[in-house]
Parts: sequence; structure tokens; C-alpha cells
Amino acid sequence: MRLEDLGEFGLIARLTENLETRPDVVLGIGDDAALLDPGPGMLVVATVDALVEGRHFLATISTPEEIGRKALAVNLSDLASMGAEPCWALVSLLLPPSLEVGILDGIYAGLRSEAQRYGVAIVGGNISATDGPLAIDVVVLGRCPHGAQVTRAGGQPGDLLLVTGSLGAAAAGLLVARDPKRAEGAAQSLRQQAHGAMVTPTPRVEAGRALASGRLVTAMLDISDGLAADLGHLCERSEVGAELDASRIPIDPAAVEIAPRYGRDPLMLALYGGEDYHLLCALSPDRRDEALAALRAVGCAPVVIGRLTAPEAGMAMRHEDGSIQPLAATGWDHLSQGRLM
Repeated sequence: MRLEDLGEFGLIARLTENLETRPDVVLGIGDDAALLDPGPGMLVVATVDALVEGRHFLATISTPEEIGRKALAVNLSDLASMGAEPCWALVSLLLPPSLEVGILDGIYAGLRSEAQRYGVAIVGGNISATDGPLAIDVVVLGRCPHGAQVTRAGGQPGDLLLVTGSLGAAAAGLLVARDPKRAEGAAQSLRQQAHGAMVTPTPRVEAGRALASGRLVTAMLDISDGLAADLGHLCERSEVGAELDASRIPIDPAAVEIAPRYGRDPLMLALYGGEDYHLLCALSPDRRDEALAALRAVGCAPVVIGRLTAPEAGMAMRHEDGSIQPLAATGWDHLSQGRLM
């Protein structure tokens, strides 16, 4: 059996099946970040993610500064989904010896910029040579008070589903990057918006902390693999089903403008495109207004897009004509697909 046959999540299950734990591990493998208990009062929140050239970024369309910013941002998004305050980062570099030093200067300028924006100290790392492409592996550590953490596992049937903003722009940016000519008729501002969403995503750190500190949500994760796939992760961990309202899913204007030029449905980009890095939350209906107000106060444009249901209902999508269709929990998989995303 090859890795591409097993897939990312099958491999994770295989490798972690017999790993031992410790009493101070509050939450280990299976969420956006781990929760560790170093002592009274606070939890350490830990995550790690790698960006590989040609797989997660293209040096031909991203500046070194943008690559550095994204390398940290995707990790900060994991901490945002747990409601944590990001604090420290370590950066490991896998470097082809022929790489120009100036490119690394730019990458670290981007890392510093993103770290300063979110109050993160880069406290160490590692450098190793490689015959393969450039890779940047970042560990981010944060903290949150005991009891304030949010995981994927707290959703209940009847909870509302909410996203913190519009979806599909990064996927639209990828379409343009692959075939720029087909997008030439689209508004320049929307092409730039799609490009920016792809190369420099925004982690919703303030949104995650606002929701967690107010105990406003029951479950949360970031949308990195795609809305449908990440909803599937939430449903699996919370042991629930879900029903989305197709007419309420907020599709980014860039996706609406760009997708048809490539023969694509904008809704499909929002559902399956990935790399949006907005937060997907479950919350009790009686906390809806508080959650919306808290998110608007930190600059988000939140939208309620559906609800959680009984687990036997599975995942489904309701269309404007009232019809309901099953919704596949598919999206980006690092091992079974060959596309950049």
C-alpha cells in the first residue's frame, strides 16, 4: 500500500494508534492543536505545520515576505480555533544549498512581521540541508485559561453553525495562478483579493479569543481543508450530523467573479476549495446574537450557515427549492491529491 492510497488521515490514524500519553496531556492528537497542562491556571496550546515549495506555495507568484507570513499565519489559525493567545514560535528550515540568501532574508522579514502583529516571539528553530524543495516547518505555542479552551468535540444537535467570513477567495486565487489569461476580464481588485487570500491568509486570532473568552461557542475549528471537509471533522469529533443552507453560505466576491471564467461553480469553491482560514463554529441558538456582536466588534462579517443535527442524519445541504442532498465531507488531503492548496 502506498501513502497516496492510505491518505493523510488514514496515515495519522495508523502512526498514532499505539502512542503513549501522559497525565498532563489534556487533549492530544485529533484537533487543531494539543492542550497541555503545565500546572494550575493555564493550558499550553501547541501546533505545528509545514509549508513545502510547490505544494503549499509557489515562489513564482509569492514574494519571500509573503511566504514567511503564510508559514506563521497557518499555525496561528490553529491556535485561533482553540481560542488561544499565541505566544512563541520555533522555525525549522529545510534548505537547498543553492538557495539565494536574499530569499531567506525576505522569508524572515515576513515571519517577523506576522509575529509582531500577533505578539509572538520566535524563540528558536533548526536548519538542515535538503536535496528537495525549500520547506518551512513552524511550531507555535500559545496559552489559554483552564476551562476557556474550545475544541471540535463540543457541538450538540440543535446548535447553529457559523462562519466568521466569506469563503472561496483562496481557491479562486489558485485558479488565476494556474491560468492567468482566463481571469483577465475580471476586476483587477478582485484578482488581487483572490491572490492575497491565497498567498497571505489572515488568522482569525482575535475572533477565536473573543468567542472563547465569552464561552459563546460549543465547538470550533479553522477552515483550512475546505468547509465541507472541516465540517466533517467537527461532526466526527462531536458525534453529530449537520445541515447547511446553500443560500446562506457566504461566497467571496472574488470567487463569484472568477470561478465561472474557469467553468467552476463558486459554491463549490466555497465548499471544497480550502485555505480560507475563517473559523467554523457551533453555538447554542440563545448565544447567536452575542456571538455575532463579538465577531463584528473584531472586524469579522459572521454568517449563520446551518445547524447541527442528530448523528444518524449525516451531513446534508438544503437548497433554495427546499430539496436536501447529502454533502460529502471531502476536501484537501496532503497525501491523496496532487494539487497545490
